[in-house]
Amino acid sequence: IYEKADRLLFMPELFGYLLTGKKYNEYTMASTGELLNAKTRDWDFDLIKRAGLRTDIFGELVQPATIIGDLLPEVTEETGLSGVKVIAVGSHDTASAVAGTPLFDKDAVFLSCGTWSLMGMELDEPILTDESFKYNYTNEGGVDGTTRFLKNITGMWLLEECRRIWAKEGRTYTYAEIMAMAAAAGPGRTRIDPDDEAFAHPADMPAAIRDWCRGRGKVPPADDAALVRCIFESLAARYGEVLDNLRGVAPFAIERLHVIGGGAQNDLLNQLTADACGIPVVAGPSEATAIGNVMVQARALGLVGSLARMRDYIRRSVEVREFLPRTK
Repeated sequence: IYEKADRLLFMPELFGYLLTGKKYNEYTMASTGELLNAKTRDWDFDLIKRAGLRTDIFGELVQPATIIGDLLPEVTEETGLSGVKVIAVGSHDTASAVAGTPLFDKDAVFLSCGTWSLMGMELDEPILTDESFKYNYTNEGGVDGTTRFLKNITGMWLLEECRRIWAKEGRTYTYAEIMAMAAAAGPGRTRIDPDDEAFAHPADMPAAIRDWCRGRGKVPPADDAALVRCIFESLAARYGEVLDNLRGVAPFAIERLHVIGGGAQNDLLNQLTADACGIPVVAGPSEATAIGNVMVQARALGLVGSLARMRDYIRRSVEVREFLPRTK
């Protein structure tokens, strides 16, 4: 297949091609393939050649808010849609999520909290230092040629896998019940390392967590409520660790953390995160990815101007909640 390939398309671009017949590569998505030059924001053909890859399959990079084209006639006929433009957005979901984050000022960092968590900051230029390499940060593309300097962290995967096992065992909890369980459990005695390989894809997540604890001489969570509390406290502690490392490379003093994604609705986790990080946490919007996507489309159609203006609309249109760190 590789030898016969005409072009490399990431998944969002494949959908764009199927809708319009146009082949392109979108900047934010391409940046996650590790074959761009972080400084020039273009394909690094020297690196591509050194990796033994063909150079002819890499196409023109387009920026978010580029109109790709109209729907193909056969798509128009099948869907009944006419006059519809297909627009390249920040097609990596975190790129859209960050664009949809109502960042108040330049002293804030973001935490996209879902199945996986991504903590970082929006910069004008990448950070390419030994320290950023040591802590495994990545420079990914953002809207308006910005850099998303971030760290990947395990997120609600831990809880989702626990819920899957509990359901198989006949115990099904709503998220409201899970929040109540965690609150009632009170502060836990044990924390885990959410990024440990043991939790990457175990057959039984609750058993994996308890085995991890026993193997390190820690007290395993006694029941489902204690497990949930352990997960939330461990995630918050990990967020605090990553933020401390981020402070060592950030070009500004970090004074605020914006939590977006599904985790923005988790009040307990947000409060624990504020406590662990020692700075205010601003939670919301939970649907930042969809909002950022829509706003970039609006920009492409001339309905809104700069990224700052987009965020001003978002800030005035969504409700956020603030969590202040509690003194210990």
